[in-house]
Amino acid sequence: MDWGLIGHEWAVKLLAEHVARSRERHAYLLTGPSGVGRRTLALRFAQALNCTQPPKAGQPCRLCSTCKRIEQEQHPDLAVVEAEREGETLRIDQIRELQHTLSLAPYEARYRVALVLRFEEAHISAANAMLKTLEEPPPQVVVILTARSAESLLPTIVSRAEVIRLRTLSIDETAKGLQAVKGVPRQLAESLAHISDGRPGFALRLYETPELLEQRGAWLDDLVRLLSTSRRERLVFAKEIAEDKERMHAELQVWLTFWRDVLISVSGIDRDVTNLDFSAQIQSLAKAINLSQAQSNVTRIEHTLDQLEHYVNPRLALEVLLMDLPKLEVTLSQ
Repeated sequence: MDWGLIGHEWAVKLLAEHVARSRERHAYLLTGPSGVGRRTLALRFAQALNCTQPPKAGQPCRLCSTCKRIEQEQHPDLAVVEAEREGETLRIDQIRELQHTLSLAPYEARYRVALVLRFEEAHISAANAMLKTLEEPPPQVVVILTARSAESLLPTIVSRAEVIRLRTLSIDETAKGLQAVKGVPRQLAESLAHISDGRPGFALRLYETPELLEQRGAWLDDLVRLLSTSRRERLVFAKEIAEDKERMHAELQVWLTFWRDVLISVSGIDRDVTNLDFSAQIQSLAKAINLSQAQSNVTRIEHTLDQLEHYVNPRLALEVLLMDLPKLEVTLSQ
Protein backbone atom coordinates (compact mmCIF):
# COMPACT_ATOMS: atom_id res chain seq x y z
CA MET A 1 0.00 0.00 0.00
CA ASP A 2 1.66 3.24 -1.16
CA TRP A 3 0.66 6.37 0.72
CA GLY A 4 3.71 8.35 -0.40
CA LEU A 5 5.37 8.10 3.00
CA ILE A 6 8.96 7.38 3.95
CA GLY A 7 8.93 4.25 6.10
CA HIS A 8 6.23 3.12 8.54
CA GLU A 9 4.87 0.58 6.04
CA TRP A 10 3.36 -1.54 8.83
CA ALA A 11 1.33 1.43 10.10
CA VAL A 12 0.13 2.28 6.60
CA LYS A 13 -0.93 -1.34 6.04
CA LEU A 14 -2.84 -1.42 9.33
CA LEU A 15 -4.72 1.82 8.72
CA ALA A 16 -5.41 0.97 5.08
CA GLU A 17 -6.98 -2.33 6.16
CA HIS A 18 -9.20 -0.50 8.64
CA VAL A 19 -10.49 1.68 5.80
CA ALA A 20 -10.77 -1.15 3.25
CA ARG A 21 -12.76 -3.33 5.66
CA SER A 22 -14.83 -0.46 7.11
CA ARG A 23 -13.40 -1.18 10.57
CA GLU A 24 -12.36 2.36 11.40
CA ARG A 25 -11.96 3.10 15.11
CA HIS A 26 -13.47 6.26 16.53
CA ALA A 27 -10.06 7.35 17.88
CA TYR A 28 -6.38 6.80 17.10
CA LEU A 29 -3.24 7.85 18.97
CA LEU A 30 -0.07 8.21 16.90
CA THR A 31 3.03 8.40 19.09
CA GLY A 32 6.70 8.96 18.37
CA PRO A 33 9.38 11.66 18.46
CA SER A 34 8.79 15.01 16.80
CA GLY A 35 9.51 14.84 13.07
CA VAL A 36 9.00 11.08 12.79
CA GLY A 37 5.95 11.49 10.50
CA ARG A 38 2.93 11.50 12.82
CA ARG A 39 1.18 14.45 11.17
CA THR A 40 1.78 13.21 7.63
CA LEU A 41 0.50 9.72 8.46
CA ALA A 42 -2.61 11.25 10.06
CA LEU A 43 -3.33 13.36 6.96
CA ARG A 44 -2.86 10.36 4.66
CA PHE A 45 -5.29 8.41 6.84
CA ALA A 46 -7.80 11.27 6.61
CA GLN A 47 -7.41 11.15 2.84
CA ALA A 48 -7.92 7.39 2.77
CA LEU A 49 -11.09 7.77 4.86
CA ASN A 50 -12.61 10.39 2.56
CA CYS A 51 -11.05 9.98 -0.90
CA THR A 52 -13.72 10.22 -3.62
CA GLN A 53 -11.70 8.33 -6.25
CA PRO A 54 -9.67 5.65 -4.46
CA PRO A 55 -7.66 3.51 -6.93
CA LYS A 56 -8.36 0.62 -4.55
CA ALA A 57 -9.82 0.14 -1.11
CA GLY A 58 -7.78 1.90 1.54
CA GLN A 59 -5.63 3.79 -0.98
CA PRO A 60 -6.15 7.57 -1.33
CA CYS A 61 -5.68 8.90 -4.84
CA ARG A 62 -4.16 12.15 -3.49
CA LEU A 63 -5.39 13.85 -6.67
CA CYS A 64 -9.11 14.44 -6.14
CA SER A 65 -10.37 17.71 -4.69
CA THR A 66 -10.97 16.09 -1.30
CA CYS A 67 -7.45 14.65 -1.07
CA LYS A 68 -5.83 17.89 -2.17
CA ARG A 69 -7.75 19.99 0.35
CA ILE A 70 -6.97 17.57 3.16
CA GLU A 71 -3.28 17.70 2.16
CA GLN A 72 -3.43 21.49 2.46
CA GLU A 73 -5.48 21.24 5.70
CA GLN A 74 -8.25 23.28 4.09
CA HIS A 75 -11.10 20.77 3.95
CA PRO A 76 -14.30 21.74 5.81
CA ASP A 77 -14.53 18.28 7.39
CA LEU A 78 -10.95 18.33 8.68
CA ALA A 79 -10.24 20.13 11.95
CA VAL A 80 -6.60 20.57 12.98
CA VAL A 81 -6.09 21.66 16.59
CA GLU A 82 -2.82 22.38 18.36
CA ALA A 83 -1.22 24.73 20.87
CA GLU A 84 -0.43 28.08 19.28
CA ARG A 85 3.29 27.32 19.41
CA GLU A 86 5.25 24.18 20.20
CA GLY A 87 5.91 23.97 23.91
CA GLU A 88 2.87 26.04 24.85
CA THR A 89 -0.48 24.80 26.18
CA LEU A 90 -3.45 23.36 24.33
CA ARG A 91 -6.38 25.14 25.98
CA ILE A 92 -9.81 23.87 26.99
CA ASP A 93 -11.57 26.48 24.85
CA GLN A 94 -9.85 24.99 21.78
CA ILE A 95 -11.22 21.54 22.68
CA ARG A 96 -14.70 22.92 23.34
CA GLU A 97 -14.72 24.61 19.95
CA LEU A 98 -13.63 21.31 18.40
CA GLN A 99 -16.42 19.47 20.22
CA HIS A 100 -18.96 21.85 18.74
CA THR A 101 -17.58 21.22 15.26
CA LEU A 102 -17.67 17.45 15.73
CA SER A 103 -21.29 17.57 16.86
CA LEU A 104 -22.26 18.61 13.34
CA ALA A 105 -22.80 16.16 10.50
CA PRO A 106 -20.02 16.03 7.89
CA TYR A 107 -20.38 18.86 5.41
CA GLU A 108 -19.46 16.84 2.34
CA ALA A 109 -17.08 14.00 3.27
CA ARG A 110 -17.76 10.55 4.63
CA TYR A 111 -16.16 11.38 7.99
CA ARG A 112 -15.35 14.45 9.99
CA VAL A 113 -11.73 14.03 11.03
CA ALA A 114 -10.22 15.80 14.04
CA LEU A 115 -6.43 15.95 14.12
CA VAL A 116 -5.22 17.06 17.57
CA LEU A 117 -1.47 17.58 17.50
CA ARG A 118 1.04 17.29 20.37
CA PHE A 119 -1.67 16.27 22.82
CA GLU A 120 0.89 16.00 25.62
CA GLU A 121 0.70 19.81 25.65
CA ALA A 122 -3.01 19.75 26.59
CA HIS A 123 -3.99 21.39 29.86
CA ILE A 124 -5.52 18.86 32.26
CA SER A 125 -8.94 20.46 31.77
CA ALA A 126 -8.56 20.18 27.99
CA ALA A 127 -7.53 16.53 28.32
CA ASN A 128 -10.57 15.78 30.47
CA ALA A 129 -12.83 17.54 27.97
CA MET A 130 -11.39 15.43 25.14
CA LEU A 131 -11.95 12.33 27.25
CA LYS A 132 -15.68 13.00 27.20
CA THR A 133 -15.62 13.09 23.41
CA LEU A 134 -13.72 9.80 23.28
CA GLU A 135 -16.16 8.19 25.72
CA GLU A 136 -19.20 9.25 23.69
CA PRO A 137 -17.93 9.80 20.14
CA PRO A 138 -20.32 11.44 17.67
CA PRO A 139 -21.26 9.35 14.64
CA GLN A 140 -19.18 9.73 11.46
CA VAL A 141 -16.26 11.19 13.41
CA VAL A 142 -12.67 9.95 13.62
CA VAL A 143 -10.34 11.60 16.14
CA ILE A 144 -6.58 11.35 15.62
CA LEU A 145 -4.31 12.42 18.47
CA THR A 146 -0.55 12.73 18.22
CA ALA A 147 1.89 12.74 21.13
CA ARG A 148 5.51 11.90 21.93
CA SER A 149 4.43 8.86 23.92
CA ALA A 150 1.34 7.21 25.35
CA GLU A 151 2.93 7.50 28.79
CA SER A 152 2.76 11.30 28.58
CA LEU A 153 -1.07 11.19 28.47
CA LEU A 154 -3.86 10.24 30.86
CA PRO A 155 -4.28 6.44 30.89
CA THR A 156 -8.01 6.91 30.33
CA ILE A 157 -7.28 8.76 27.08
CA VAL A 158 -4.91 6.05 25.86
CA SER A 159 -7.35 3.25 26.70
CA ARG A 160 -9.98 4.74 24.39
CA ALA A 161 -7.80 4.99 21.30
CA GLU A 162 -6.01 2.64 18.94
CA VAL A 163 -2.33 3.30 19.71
CA ILE A 164 0.13 3.31 16.81
CA ARG A 165 3.74 3.74 17.96
CA LEU A 166 6.00 5.20 15.28
CA ARG A 167 9.75 4.86 15.70
CA THR A 168 12.71 6.48 14.02
CA LEU A 169 13.97 4.81 10.86
CA SER A 170 17.45 3.63 10.07
CA ILE A 171 19.73 6.23 8.49
CA ASP A 172 19.90 4.17 5.30
CA GLU A 173 16.12 3.79 5.03
CA THR A 174 15.62 7.50 5.60
CA ALA A 175 18.20 8.47 2.97
CA LYS A 176 16.79 6.09 0.36
CA GLY A 177 13.27 7.28 1.14
CA LEU A 178 14.23 10.91 0.60
CA GLN A 179 15.70 10.00 -2.78
CA ALA A 180 12.73 7.87 -3.86
CA VAL A 181 9.86 10.03 -2.58
CA LYS A 182 11.27 13.54 -3.04
CA GLY A 183 14.13 13.07 -5.48
CA VAL A 184 16.70 14.43 -3.03
CA PRO A 185 20.28 14.07 -4.36
CA ARG A 186 22.06 11.12 -2.72
CA GLN A 187 24.75 13.05 -0.82
CA LEU A 188 22.27 15.57 0.55
CA ALA A 189 19.81 12.79 1.40
CA GLU A 190 22.47 10.98 3.43
CA SER A 191 23.40 14.18 5.26
CA LEU A 192 19.76 14.97 6.07
CA ALA A 193 19.16 11.41 7.23
CA HIS A 194 22.00 11.77 9.73
CA ILE A 195 20.98 15.24 10.92
CA SER A 196 17.35 14.14 11.39
CA ASP A 197 18.51 10.96 13.16
CA GLY A 198 16.08 8.86 11.11
CA ARG A 199 13.07 11.17 11.44
CA PRO A 200 11.78 11.53 7.87
CA GLY A 201 9.37 14.35 8.64
CA PHE A 202 12.15 16.46 10.11
CA ALA A 203 14.46 15.57 7.22
CA LEU A 204 11.84 16.76 4.73
CA ARG A 205 11.34 20.03 6.61
CA LEU A 206 15.07 20.67 6.45
CA TYR A 207 15.11 19.89 2.72
CA GLU A 208 12.10 22.06 1.91
CA THR A 209 13.17 24.92 4.19
CA PRO A 210 16.93 25.47 3.72
CA GLU A 211 16.97 28.31 6.25
CA LEU A 212 16.18 25.76 8.98
CA LEU A 213 19.34 23.88 8.05
CA GLU A 214 21.31 27.12 8.21
CA GLN A 215 19.78 27.94 11.58
CA ARG A 216 20.80 24.56 12.95
CA GLY A 217 24.40 25.22 11.94
CA ALA A 218 24.30 28.64 13.63
CA TRP A 219 22.98 27.09 16.85
CA LEU A 220 25.78 24.51 16.89
CA ASP A 221 28.26 27.34 16.29
CA ASP A 222 26.76 29.04 19.37
CA LEU A 223 27.40 25.97 21.48
CA VAL A 224 30.96 25.43 20.25
CA ARG A 225 31.78 29.11 20.88
CA LEU A 226 30.23 29.16 24.37
CA LEU A 227 32.41 26.26 25.54
CA SER A 228 35.47 28.53 25.43
CA THR A 229 33.84 31.72 26.76
CA SER A 230 33.72 33.24 30.23
CA ARG A 231 30.86 32.95 32.72
CA ARG A 232 29.88 36.54 31.99
CA GLU A 233 29.59 35.90 28.25
CA ARG A 234 27.46 32.83 28.93
CA LEU A 235 25.09 34.84 31.12
CA VAL A 236 24.78 37.51 28.43
CA PHE A 237 23.90 34.81 25.91
CA ALA A 238 21.27 33.35 28.26
CA LYS A 239 19.64 36.75 28.65
CA GLU A 240 19.51 37.24 24.88
CA ILE A 241 17.80 34.00 23.91
CA ALA A 242 15.65 33.26 26.97
CA GLU A 243 13.17 35.92 25.84
CA ASP A 244 12.11 33.61 23.01
CA LYS A 245 11.13 30.34 24.66
CA GLU A 246 10.34 28.59 21.38
CA ARG A 247 13.76 29.46 19.91
CA MET A 248 15.45 28.43 23.14
CA HIS A 249 13.69 25.05 23.17
CA ALA A 250 14.61 24.40 19.53
CA GLU A 251 18.25 25.39 20.07
CA LEU A 252 18.61 23.13 23.11
CA GLN A 253 17.21 20.23 21.09
CA VAL A 254 19.98 20.78 18.55
CA TRP A 255 22.59 21.04 21.32
CA LEU A 256 21.33 17.74 22.68
CA THR A 257 22.11 15.99 19.39
CA PHE A 258 25.64 17.39 19.54
CA TRP A 259 26.28 16.17 23.08
CA ARG A 260 24.87 12.76 22.25
CA ASP A 261 27.36 12.64 19.40
CA VAL A 262 30.14 13.51 21.86
CA LEU A 263 28.92 10.73 24.16
CA ILE A 264 29.02 8.26 21.27
CA SER A 265 32.56 9.32 20.40
CA VAL A 266 33.82 9.16 23.98
CA SER A 267 32.20 5.73 24.44
CA GLY A 268 33.83 4.37 21.31
CA ILE A 269 30.46 3.11 20.04
CA ASP A 270 30.58 1.94 16.43
CA ARG A 271 27.94 4.32 15.11
CA ASP A 272 28.01 7.39 12.87
CA VAL A 273 27.36 10.69 14.59
CA THR A 274 24.26 12.74 13.77
CA ASN A 275 26.08 15.99 13.04
CA LEU A 276 28.54 14.86 10.40
CA ASP A 277 29.38 18.44 9.45
CA PHE A 278 30.64 19.03 13.02
CA SER A 279 32.66 15.81 13.26
CA ALA A 280 35.94 17.66 13.84
CA GLN A 281 34.54 19.63 16.79
CA ILE A 282 32.90 16.53 18.22
CA GLN A 283 36.15 14.56 18.05
CA SER A 284 38.12 17.41 19.62
CA LEU A 285 35.67 17.69 22.50
CA ALA A 286 35.60 13.90 22.97
CA LYS A 287 39.36 14.02 23.55
CA ALA A 288 39.01 16.85 26.09
CA ILE A 289 36.44 15.29 28.43
CA ASN A 290 35.74 11.86 29.91
CA LEU A 291 32.72 9.56 29.67
CA SER A 292 31.18 10.77 32.93
CA GLN A 293 31.33 14.40 31.80
CA ALA A 294 29.76 13.57 28.44
CA GLN A 295 26.92 11.67 30.10
CA SER A 296 26.37 14.51 32.58
CA ASN A 297 26.05 17.10 29.83
CA VAL A 298 23.48 15.03 27.96
CA THR A 299 21.51 14.64 31.18
CA ARG A 300 21.74 18.37 31.99
CA ILE A 301 20.28 19.40 28.64
CA GLU A 302 17.51 16.81 28.90
CA HIS A 303 16.74 18.11 32.40
CA THR A 304 16.63 21.71 31.17
CA LEU A 305 14.25 20.80 28.35
CA ASP A 306 12.04 19.02 30.86
CA GLN A 307 12.06 22.10 33.11
CA LEU A 308 10.94 24.31 30.23
CA GLU A 309 7.90 22.10 29.74
CA HIS A 310 7.02 22.58 33.41
CA TYR A 311 7.11 26.38 33.22
CA VAL A 312 10.40 26.93 35.03
CA ASN A 313 11.90 30.40 34.44
CA PRO A 314 13.62 29.96 31.04
CA ARG A 315 16.47 32.38 31.68
CA LEU A 316 17.31 30.85 35.06
CA ALA A 317 17.18 27.32 33.64
CA LEU A 318 19.52 28.26 30.79
CA GLU A 319 21.91 30.11 33.09
CA VAL A 320 22.23 27.04 35.31
CA LEU A 321 22.86 24.83 32.28
CA LEU A 322 25.51 27.13 30.82
CA MET A 323 27.32 27.42 34.13
CA ASP A 324 27.47 23.62 34.33
CA LEU A 325 28.81 23.06 30.81
CA PRO A 326 32.60 22.55 30.68
CA LYS A 327 34.95 25.49 30.19
CA LEU A 328 37.56 24.68 27.56
CA GLU A 329 40.88 26.47 27.50
CA VAL A 330 41.30 25.96 23.76
CA THR A 331 39.00 26.55 20.81
CA LEU A 332 37.63 23.39 19.24
CA SER A 333 38.92 22.44 15.81
CA GLN A 334 36.90 23.87 12.95
